[in-house]
Amino acid sequence: MGSIRHGILALIGVRPADDEAAAARLLDRLLKYRIFADEADKMNLSLQQIGGDLLLVPQFTLAADTRHGLRPGFSTAAPPDQGRRLYGLLVATAMSRHSPVASGVFGATMQVSLTNDGPVTLWLES
Repeated sequence: MGSIRHGILALIGVRPADDEAAAARLLDRLLKYRIFADEADKMNLSLQQIGGDLLLVPQFTLAADTRHGLRPGFSTAAPPDQGRRLYGLLVATAMSRHSPVASGVFGATMQVSLTNDGPVTLWLES
């Protein structure tokens, strides 16, 4: 069970076209994306610059197809073996490049709580 204080909660969805290079690009963006306020209150600092926490949570439902009907379809999500492998790679690489890093458990039923510090929620793709 992972938790963080000040930083980024990243819900991670994996699609069939995703690979190791996509996971590396996503991690690089998570660590360097300038979304934290500087002294002038502008979004200009990265997670690395503020020494913030990173919480990675696997969330295959992000890849759901919701374009038609009244029930989501999950054929657009990566197969479980691919998702587990890429999520594990992302977590391991994140832990080797940044601290602190916490993570959820792939395939587990988790209860995730978020207190948003400001009006920022982004969809970040690799």
